[in-house]
Amino acid sequence: MITRERVGAAVDSPRFHHAIIGLIVLNALTLGLETSQRLLEGYGPLLRGFDRLVVAIFVVELLARCYAQGRAFVRDPWNWFDVVVVSIAIVPATGAFSVLRALRVLRALRLISIVPSMRRVVSALLAAVPGMLSIGALLVLVLYVSAVMATKLFSTTAPERFGDLSDSLLTLFKIMSGEGWSDVSDEVMRTQPFALVFFVVYIVITAFTVLNLFIAVAVSAMESQVSEERREQNSEDAAVALTILDELRALRAEVDALGGERPAVPDQR
Repeated sequence: MITRERVGAAVDSPRFHHAIIGLIVLNALTLGLETSQRLLEGYGPLLRGFDRLVVAIFVVELLARCYAQGRAFVRDPWNWFDVVVVSIAIVPATGAFSVLRALRVLRALRLISIVPSMRRVVSALLAAVPGMLSIGALLVLVLYVSAVMATKLFSTTAPERFGDLSDSLLTLFKIMSGEGWSDVSDEVMRTQPFALVFFVVYIVITAFTVLNLFIAVAVSAMESQVSEERREQNSEDAAVALTILDELRALRAEVDALGGERPAVPDQR
């Protein structure tokens, strides 16, 4: 009889784990090959057949994990992520759902849920979302204020770049990303030399300060994630050590009851 324990042991085994990772990588490569019209004409049926085989294996894997984990399967958000990604491949990609054909490559994202190191990085980034939202709001505020100022200051000098608020927002966003900001500043500074002060202050605030805050928040979240995992690991190690000591004390008590020689076990509690 196939029990939950046997299915769970098979699904969680390193060999099965590595096999699924290999299938994900191979499937991502074959989906990339399907973008070549020449390869699709020559090997289209083979590529599509392999794609269907991989989807079938993924479905069987999810069903096996659901059977092995029971209700715990529903409580794990990473399982829901896998279900959504695999379900996209099952929905017929015709008619109104033709856009799902392009979304099949999302199956490569299953590596995030399969590989523990990737999963830790994503978990840390999700934990950093509240801080990033605050920094994003600050960035939007700085961009809006700067766009209003730039429109009032430079609309007559460079109307194609700062003619209205939307043009100023687009231009300043490009400057923030470092794209052609020297061309914009040189054009404006031909008639307004003081514009250099505006552009330097804007770049320092956005590109050098606010954007780097995103990196700082992400790194801080990852450090917190690592520290929490270390604390959990230390707690588990301590629990295992205490269990071993309890078993040794029980064994010593049995030896005492039999009148035999008592092994020396240091009391570390």
